[in-house]
Amino acid sequence: MADQSDALTGGEATTTTSGSHAAGKGGSALVPSGILIPFILLSSCFMWWGIANNLTDPLVRVFKAVFGELSTFQASLIQFAFYGGYFCMAIPGAIISRRFSYKTGVLVGLGLYAIGCFLLYPSTLLQQFVFFCLSYYVLACGLGILETNANPYILAIGPEDTATRRLNFAQSFNPIGSVVGILLCQILIMARLPQDADGNLSIAPEQISEALNIVIFPYLSVAAILVVVWILIAVTKMPRMSDTDGGVHILHTFRELSANANYVFSVVAQFFYVGAQITVWTYTNFYIPEHLHVTQETALKYHTGALILFGASRWVFTALMKKFKAHTLLLAASVLAGLLTLSVIFIGGTVGVFSLIGISGFMSLMFPTIFGLGCEGLGDEQTKVGASGLIMAILGGALITPLQGLLIDKFGVSLSYALPFVCFVVIGAYAMYNGKVEAKRSA
Repeated sequence: MADQSDALTGGEATTTTSGSHAAGKGGSALVPSGILIPFILLSSCFMWWGIANNLTDPLVRVFKAVFGELSTFQASLIQFAFYGGYFCMAIPGAIISRRFSYKTGVLVGLGLYAIGCFLLYPSTLLQQFVFFCLSYYVLACGLGILETNANPYILAIGPEDTATRRLNFAQSFNPIGSVVGILLCQILIMARLPQDADGNLSIAPEQISEALNIVIFPYLSVAAILVVVWILIAVTKMPRMSDTDGGVHILHTFRELSANANYVFSVVAQFFYVGAQITVWTYTNFYIPEHLHVTQETALKYHTGALILFGASRWVFTALMKKFKAHTLLLAASVLAGLLTLSVIFIGGTVGVFSLIGISGFMSLMFPTIFGLGCEGLGDEQTKVGASGLIMAILGGALITPLQGLLIDKFGVSLSYALPFVCFVVIGAYAMYNGKVEAKRSA
């Protein structure tokens, strides 16, 4: 007989765990037999939120052009609203997974994501920047719940010894969404917006309505697809990780997690990683035009190249995890990303631009690896709640991005990249710390 959660989620195949990730029949297989379809559907979610993240990144420049009175700092508040939504919904996302199931959380997240996209239409009619911020906030609330459930679900769905590699594999679909998102922005938004003789965005007051309709069209199209994906996941039987009684013990579990230094440091590292990723990508559209003297549309082509590199590198790093420890790769990636950031700051020009693109190659490893290392040894119950803390760390995108916007207003775009450099230093420190933790565990 279906339990309460099954009634809510359309049915799930029950998998019982005992304080560890489900081993399944696949031994140490990356994706155990019998869960291929659920794994594909879950992995597709990584692509869908990649579209939202990277479709939104270049819009700081667009909204600054549409609402001409906005400073760079004010326009970047769209990112504050976006990643603030992640922060606010991470704990509710964990409560959903604890009270019901990961599948329920995925469905709630996808639903809110679609609703946020649809809300952009009335925001366009009102033509007020604050309502766009509100729509992006709702959209991101859905993404926060979705990520809080999808990431640990991928970890728990198979053997623990391949969990971090499996998450990197699933996260490899995220850059595909990122590339799709930036291409949608480039083809359906930037190429269609009014420009001056120099190729820069130039939107007159009487063109605002048309410009905003151009901006929201890709979001409405994505929302329609999300409705179809929601139905497919709802009717598919999914493995249910259920070693708990369904009770909600958020505060108690957080107290336990706060005593786990590795977990706490992973949350800090994730905060700085997301801040670095969003600032690097958001202000690419400021840095490249200034250093290469090209249009925004041309700058987006470089941005697309960075995202393709990001995606390809994630597949490479996933393969390298068969031979190298995750924390070793994380340390190497953070050091190399930091060195490239120094080139962005102090060299500039063509070298600086290609250094900026190269940073994406080393960032590709960071989010899923920090997430996986932070969840090591937590067990199913703590992982469900711990995942919310790691998703709340996405607040770094909400706080660090406007801060870099403020630095651009005061010191220029090149010097502003000192901020992501600091972020990579923190990530490298966590990688070294985790290596020491693993050495003690193995001793």
